[in-house]
Amino acid sequence: RRSGSGRGSAMAQPEEPQPPIVPSCPLPAKICDVVRTERPRSCCGMAMAGLRTAKYQLPEWHRRNAGVYYKAFTVGEEAERGRAEAKNLVKQAAASAQRAQQYSKNTLGQRLQDIQFWRSELQKEIMELDAETNLLAAQKLRLERALDATEVPYAVVIDNLECRDRRQPPDLVIDQVERQLLKEAELIRDIRDLLKRTIIQATTQIRSNRIQKENCELDWSDKVETYHIDDKCISYCPDSTNIQSHPSSVKFEETASTPKSWAQFSHDNISSAEQEKLASVQLRALINSIIHDASEDLRLQRAAVSEAFDCHLRELAEAKLRLEQHLQQILKDIGEEEANIANLKKAIRDKEAYLKVAQTRLYDRSFRPNVELCRDEPQFRLVSEVEELTVFLEALKRKLMESEQNLKNLEETRMKLEKEIAVKANSIFIDRQKCMGYRLRYPVDLEVASYK
Repeated sequence: RRSGSGRGSAMAQPEEPQPPIVPSCPLPAKICDVVRTERPRSCCGMAMAGLRTAKYQLPEWHRRNAGVYYKAFTVGEEAERGRAEAKNLVKQAAASAQRAQQYSKNTLGQRLQDIQFWRSELQKEIMELDAETNLLAAQKLRLERALDATEVPYAVVIDNLECRDRRQPPDLVIDQVERQLLKEAELIRDIRDLLKRTIIQATTQIRSNRIQKENCELDWSDKVETYHIDDKCISYCPDSTNIQSHPSSVKFEETASTPKSWAQFSHDNISSAEQEKLASVQLRALINSIIHDASEDLRLQRAAVSEAFDCHLRELAEAKLRLEQHLQQILKDIGEEEANIANLKKAIRDKEAYLKVAQTRLYDRSFRPNVELCRDEPQFRLVSEVEELTVFLEALKRKLMESEQNLKNLEETRMKLEKEIAVKANSIFIDRQKCMGYRLRYPVDLEVASYK
């Protein structure tokens, strides 16, 4: 039984796993044949018959030795082949690890270049957007100053209209000056509304610029942090003291981006920043145009109002001068008419004296006695004289009444002329002193005022 178990163990050797790199070649099996002896057994065999089971036969002993030799040889061969394979595997693993680490280092270096590129682009865009926002804020401040500067012109125009409402009724007309003042007030209101809307638009654009700048800053900050992380990663080597085993780090995050989406994200941020910057530049140009056009419109309207005032003042001065000339003539006519009335009254008194003389003569001759009461030539002459004087007296009295009425008319005309002259003087005072004097506070230029 023991020899059988030994033979079985020698024949059934366990198979070693073969490395996949170097194929193994099976060795030729060695068969050891032991020739049995044909000699007759000695008599001593009978004496040792009781110990037969504890001993091997010589062939078995040779076969067992051969198995031990073969086992040692195969195990040595397997060990030698394993050492060669292990050596090759170590070399290959070292080379592969070195190649993989160098490739990873190169990809990290390329990634650092990509991060640095986008970081520089983002930093450039942030600086440009910040500078553009500051320029737009300065333009917004100009708009606010221009809006404040329109308060004085508007107050001046309203005050001019209110002052001109205090003109006396004969001159309280809707003239060219009032039309130009109303046009100027409407123009200032439109400019103020436009400036307010533009200020709101500028405020909205500044807010959009700052939001986009904040987005770019967040992206830039992430890339700075990522750059430091990858730069630290590229400095790692097998001899580093701060490396550790992190088996779970090989898993990809579900929310991780792809290189395309990563680059597209920064590209979209820069593109949005460029759009906001372009909109800001266009808005600044629009603000310059609005302030310039508004200043020019106000300047032209102010010139139109001043021209209307000058023209109206010339008309008022001419009308006042003509009224004064007419007043001088009326005063002269009044004097002459008063002298004429005095002459007429004197003439009437004189004629009444003559009439009294003639009537007295007739009265006294009516007392002539008897036949002396004769219708003689003197009588007829006296009667004719009385009639003639009566006619003249009536004519003089009518003329006196006419002259007195003419004098009354001249006096009324004088009062009207004096009132008209006073009205014209009041209108001139309002337009020249109140209106044009107050318009001296009018800003010289709205565009210049926006820089103050």
